[in-house]
Amino acid sequence: MSKKNVFIETYGCQMNVYDTELVKSILQKAEYKIVDQESTADIVMLNTCSVRDNANRKIYNRVHEIKKAKDGKVSIGVLGCMATNFKTNLLENKRLGIDFIAGPDSYKHLPNLISTVTETGIKAFDVTLSEFETYSDIDPVRDAGVNAWIAIMRGCNNFCTFCVVPYTRGRERSREPKNIIEEVKRLVKNGYKQVTLLGQNVNSYQHEKYDFTDLMKMVSDVEGIERIRYTSPHPKDFPRKLLSLMSERNNICNQVHMPLQAGNDRILDIMNRTYTQREFLDLIKEARDIMPNVNISTDIILGFPTETAQEFEDTVKVVQEVEFDQAYIFKYSERPNTRASKKYADDVPEKEKTRRIVLLNEIQHDIALRKNQSHIGQIEKILIAETSTKRSADYYQGRNDGNTVVIVPKSDAYTKGDLIDVKIHGATKNALQADVV
Repeated sequence: MSKKNVFIETYGCQMNVYDTELVKSILQKAEYKIVDQESTADIVMLNTCSVRDNANRKIYNRVHEIKKAKDGKVSIGVLGCMATNFKTNLLENKRLGIDFIAGPDSYKHLPNLISTVTETGIKAFDVTLSEFETYSDIDPVRDAGVNAWIAIMRGCNNFCTFCVVPYTRGRERSREPKNIIEEVKRLVKNGYKQVTLLGQNVNSYQHEKYDFTDLMKMVSDVEGIERIRYTSPHPKDFPRKLLSLMSERNNICNQVHMPLQAGNDRILDIMNRTYTQREFLDLIKEARDIMPNVNISTDIILGFPTETAQEFEDTVKVVQEVEFDQAYIFKYSERPNTRASKKYADDVPEKEKTRRIVLLNEIQHDIALRKNQSHIGQIEKILIAETSTKRSADYYQGRNDGNTVVIVPKSDAYTKGDLIDVKIHGATKNALQADVV
């Protein structure tokens, strides 16, 4: 039987993007053809996220759309976190009609799962969580670009009460440093200028005697790598020596993503974040003492169960004091199988959540605009990534060292993947405008 065409659609975090690249490699080795359009596919896979409620609804809607568009003549598989978290519902929902599912640690079994479905018509699944799988023996199949995601570890041991990741991706395990460095060297050889190291709690990386700072130093030493980023660290064990390394190395970007989640100590405690407001603020101060111009972004959850209006004000105060360069702000949504869903009712009214998110976004937008305007007149180096999606096809979009979007006019003198010097002449809350020096 001839191998079939496979179309993969990816949702959620950067780890899912990387996982899709792993899946493409695994399937190509099994002689499946990866196609770019759903219309030409015999098999459609949805690589899913289970972090927020709307992500689940989106997947259910997409499955129905695909079935209708293909008149039922397609096999549909669900991969990733949603597969692990909702295995029974996905397979037993006859109206949904999903044919196979695979969890984040089961991608090597996909060829067998597909064969089971196509040859016997029997639904197939594997959502086993592994203590050892890191996919270090798989070379991801990447689309052409300037940044490559590299998962240096998998799983999470933190058990934040709002998060499902430890249950869908298992426990922490780290790749061997040598294996990661070999991947970085291949990427440089293939023309990549930037790598972003990924982990659910990236600063928990530990392989034998090597910790995350050791790994960052080794990656920084790779000849030809122009920029290095990482995401996402956790404030509870952020290594201070990493800040010193970042200040010393020109190819480690001047950017830290530091998830706050909440600014009130009681809420942080019931979230199981294991740090206090004061400890978070002290860490931010230390980062800025070592790297005065560091770009700091964050994640915030509003309306966590039992959060009062006064406790929310503590989050507002932290945002105003820290002045984050970017903040990704979300309303709390209950996730099945998390500790919060089992212990607390989702008791903050939707209207109040909306009030809080509107208020905090307004505050953050003012901060971001002011901080971006401070760049006007400066000469900065940007890495051109793509044609601007906001302005027009006549502009390129790149990012500076701090990861702020910078828009420049197109020219024959430079193209995607080039590092160029620009002078900033304008700013909005979301981006900078510049001309090439």
